[in-house]
Amino acid sequence: MKRPGPLLTLLAGLLLGLFMLTLNMTTGTKTGSSTYRKSPSPTPTGATASPAPTATGTTASPTSSRIPDASYSGRTDDGSSAVAVSVRDGRAIAYFCDGHSKESWLKGDVKADGGMKLTGGHGAVLNGTLEDAERIRGTVDLDGGHYAFTARKAVTGTALYRATATVRGARIDGGWIVLADGSQVGVVDRDGSPSAAPRIDPATGAVTVDGEHLTANPVVP
Repeated sequence: MKRPGPLLTLLAGLLLGLFMLTLNMTTGTKTGSSTYRKSPSPTPTGATASPAPTATGTTASPTSSRIPDASYSGRTDDGSSAVAVSVRDGRAIAYFCDGHSKESWLKGDVKADGGMKLTGGHGAVLNGTLEDAERIRGTVDLDGGHYAFTARKAVTGTALYRATATVRGARIDGGWIVLADGSQVGVVDRDGSPSAAPRIDPATGAVTVDGEHLTANPVVP
């Protein structure tokens, strides 16, 4: 019997190769393409708006209410003298006189609560308090005397007048307090010699001193 020849061996090898190729195509593993996954973008961080600042207005303290500009006048409790105080822009000027020979001009600041300490010539000191914007109560110390007083707000707006001039070679300095009832208390000083002052016209300030026509002006700080 003849052995298969080389042709048969070659054919068998081709069949085996074809079989293996077919098997690989039907059962082979499919290689998928790689998928790129984009990293998630970071959450944008926006600028966080700061809370709107609370508007802060200027708050007046309970004692910082504005002291009204006004003029006050009145008598001492013992009736011997008179006091007038003129207030403007937190400053005060006052006049104390007995209508004969004792007098003093005083000045100083008015505190936010209405308190005041005014000082003047002859060592005079006025301590007072503005009460309810209608009156000033206080005391004046002068030449060893202690005088309590109440000065009420002037209805006409002016209660204190002053005139200075030179008359017949003498230096004249006069002060007048006009009270609520229309009466007046004043002193005219002539070169250091005080005496009772003549009456003025409150409407115009006109006054005659030693035959000379002068004008007494309202006093403000």
